[in-house]
Amino acid sequence: MLKKTNLLLFLFAGYLGIQAQQTIPFRITKYNNIIVKSQVNKKDSLDLMFQIAMKDGSISPERQRKADHIIFNKEEISDHNTVDIGPVTLKDVRFFDNQLSGYESDGKIGTSLFEGKTFKIDYDNSQFVIYDKNPDLTGYQPLKIMLDQGVFIVAADNVVDGEKQQESYFALQSGYSGGVLYSNEFTEEKELEKKLKIIGEKTLKNSNAQNLAIKQGILPFLKLGNFVFKDISVAFFSGNLKTQNVSYFGADMLRRFIWIFDADRNTAYIKPSKYYSEPYYKIN
Repeated sequence: MLKKTNLLLFLFAGYLGIQAQQTIPFRITKYNNIIVKSQVNKKDSLDLMFQIAMKDGSISPERQRKADHIIFNKEEISDHNTVDIGPVTLKDVRFFDNQLSGYESDGKIGTSLFEGKTFKIDYDNSQFVIYDKNPDLTGYQPLKIMLDQGVFIVAADNVVDGEKQQESYFALQSGYSGGVLYSNEFTEEKELEKKLKIIGEKTLKNSNAQNLAIKQGILPFLKLGNFVFKDISVAFFSGNLKTQNVSYFGADMLRRFIWIFDADRNTAYIKPSKYYSEPYYKIN
């Protein structure tokens, strides 16, 4: 009888361990964006791009699928929506209308997916993992993060044209397909257009459908924690539209690591993913 009791306790403990985490599959587009399958208000099936730089959701005017059951007010805001993504059901989700999203997506969903939970972005297995407590962190390097109005901020060291390391702050931005995108302030202060070797130029649209001229150059070194990238492709805006107020650590750089964010959002834990040494994304 005692052996049976111990066996039941063991199985029950194993069951609790399994239930302590949830897994959400995703796919990565050729533009490095993460897409999750979702159902909104039990009726609208949408492909949403995960946007780590926002909490709520949005619907794109260029969506391919119908979103007829998301009702917007005059301010183009819709509250109290239910969103099902994998095993997770979110309630009271706010959606904004007419915000451009990544290719192959009907809109965006943010970090409300993981509210109050530790979560992993596992690029090796194309899945999110949500934990009730911190998982085994063996092999991961801790990285301090800051939150600014829900946006994750990390510090990295930059070397421009043989200069000494310059610390700069980057917002994690999974909606931007490229790697590093510098703010206008950093671009002008470091004279990037003069000091970097320019390898490409393109006109892009921001979420407000404004045209922006972007240039791509080669940065000698970038250091994130103890990880050093050499001759890294970086980008910055050129022209009169000076709207880039923060620097981005974009999707091409995010995918090079597996990320675990603690529930308090004070620390990220990173280790190289299978994409760590992949060629850098080209904007042209």
